[in-house]
Amino acid sequence: MKVITGLLLIFSTALFAYSQSEVEIESQTPPTTLSVGWELWYPYQYHNNKQELVGLDFEILNAIVKQANLSLNYTELPWKRHLHFIKTGEMDVAMGASFNQERADYAYFTKPYRFELVKLYVKKGQAKNIKLTSLKDLIKSPFLIGVEGGYYYGKTFHKLIQKAEFKSHINEVLDIEQNVKLLLKGYVDGFLVDPVTMKAFAEKYKINGEFEQHPMTIYQDSIHIMLSKKSMSEVDLLKFNHAITTLKENGTLDKLNARWTQLQKF
Repeated sequence: MKVITGLLLIFSTALFAYSQSEVEIESQTPPTTLSVGWELWYPYQYHNNKQELVGLDFEILNAIVKQANLSLNYTELPWKRHLHFIKTGEMDVAMGASFNQERADYAYFTKPYRFELVKLYVKKGQAKNIKLTSLKDLIKSPFLIGVEGGYYYGKTFHKLIQKAEFKSHINEVLDIEQNVKLLLKGYVDGFLVDPVTMKAFAEKYKINGEFEQHPMTIYQDSIHIMLSKKSMSEVDLLKFNHAITTLKENGTLDKLNARWTQLQKF
């Protein structure tokens, strides 16, 4: 009996030592590096005067991966191509993403980390002349509206864009800069963008007072991080969600989002 007890004690001690060393090895494992795409999107993703990658999305994503003990490798590329690479697994992560079922077929969506509002912007003084109460009204109107390729503008827009009679009133470009130029030159009647981005862009290029919001409702929803189902797992999703929950509970997310709150008043 004493022999058996002794053997059990030796086995337990060895097992504890093994478990402890396993934990130490795990804690010393270097962070996993994930590939992340980005594109110019004021004030969420952009280069500052020092050519540093800055913006709300960068700040929040960096905080999340630090909390999750991960690291990132950023690559600049258009959003539409970025989505394709998430689908194929050539890239791991996309930030600033709206949820829809098509994307959910090839990507995991984390808990939301901020919210987004999309409005129609037109030239100053023209909102009263653009008689639209809903996106559907575009079909029988003479108006042409600019959008950015690959972006999600809500369920209503997503459904309407499948129809040729609606699509003929939509002009797709790469970024907000192209939309601004087209509107100022009169080639489009307005474009869809969120107020935070619009204000930041107008201030950067000193074109405040050139545009105004149209009252038509477009879209408002939560924003998430997307993880490629080809290169990431549900375990990775849990790590991201746990980090987001922790940053929410300790107030970090609220502090980061609060820095940009004033920009929404435009």
